[in-house]
Amino acid sequence: MLLAIDFLTRFWTDMMGRTDGPMAFRFMLQPTMALITALIDGIRAARAGKPPYAWLIAHSSGGERLATWREGVTATARILLLGVVMDVIYQVRVYGGFRYPLESFVVAVGLAFVPYLVLRGPFTRLASHWLRTHPTHDKGSRQ
Repeated sequence: MLLAIDFLTRFWTDMMGRTDGPMAFRFMLQPTMALITALIDGIRAARAGKPPYAWLIAHSSGGERLATWREGVTATARILLLGVVMDVIYQVRVYGGFRYPLESFVVAVGLAFVPYLVLRGPFTRLASHWLRTHPTHDKGSRQ
């Protein structure tokens, strides 16, 4: 029990230290990249007539759900990889080596995939609404 508490204390302290330490700019860069990716994918989904992303994950069968998750991970793969690389650089600078791979994974997923997951559905809804109310804009963009 004490080992778990020590781990969680160190983990939380390390996570908070990343926000104002070296390379803190990634806390803006990665979510911004996820936002842009979610916007592009949301517009594509709206044009294809797909439902919002999180709704599709929640209401699909096993195979469809896995394919939808895979689509999101593929869309954010470069951002996730960038996040891990940036965290490795951070750890080397701060700790003198790459010591905490779980923390790198948590930071990358938290800064890239979570914003994508949260934003893609609303962007799909907004794009669907826009395409319904402005049908000429959709036809002109496909040419």
